[in-house]
Amino acid sequence: MRALRRLDPLLIQAVIAAAISFAHIHDIAEAAGQGGWKAWAYPVSVDVLLVMAWKRVREAEDGESVAAPRFWFVLSLAASLSANVVTAGIVDLDNPPTMLRVLVAAWPVLAFFGGSLLVHSRKTPTVPDEAPQEPVGEPVEAPEEEVVTEPVPTPPAPVLMTYAEAADVAKVAAETIRGAANGPKARLTKYRTNDGPRVDLDEVRKVYNLRPVGA
Repeated sequence: MRALRRLDPLLIQAVIAAAISFAHIHDIAEAAGQGGWKAWAYPVSVDVLLVMAWKRVREAEDGESVAAPRFWFVLSLAASLSANVVTAGIVDLDNPPTMLRVLVAAWPVLAFFGGSLLVHSRKTPTVPDEAPQEPVGEPVEAPEEEVVTEPVPTPPAPVLMTYAEAADVAKVAAETIRGAANGPKARLTKYRTNDGPRVDLDEVRKVYNLRPVGA
């Protein structure tokens, strides 16, 4: 409430000054030959440029030049102030001078040019790219070691032979080898091939307690 009470007189002064300046600029424009709605557009143009320039000055960042916004702020303020002075009886508004007519006629283009510069001349601030930071305090996991599995040696293929060949190696009859490879109590594994039954040489040596060749 205290802040609102302090602002009340300032707000009243601002409303009064704006209303009077608005009316004076309208009167100058109308006296210079800009009648109807055009006379009311002039004070709007002056006030809009004034607000735009002041906003640019207020919102300027560190290191940003404010020379241009200040120029357009002073220019629009001078236009408003001049209208107040001219309407005080210094200039005969029934017969305005040619220079006044020229200035009034040139103002819309000048205001548009200034507003365009204020809007489009400001550079968009660039945000520097920040490298992603690794979380602090989390343990760094050691890379897992690759377990190299050694290839399992392939067992050698069995050396197959006929019953007669096995009997010759074991020094027994061929019927003995046939009996050892057949029946429920067979001691030798019988391999069926296209050329007939065969037995493994290593099994024959083990069954008949024979030493391998070269041992």
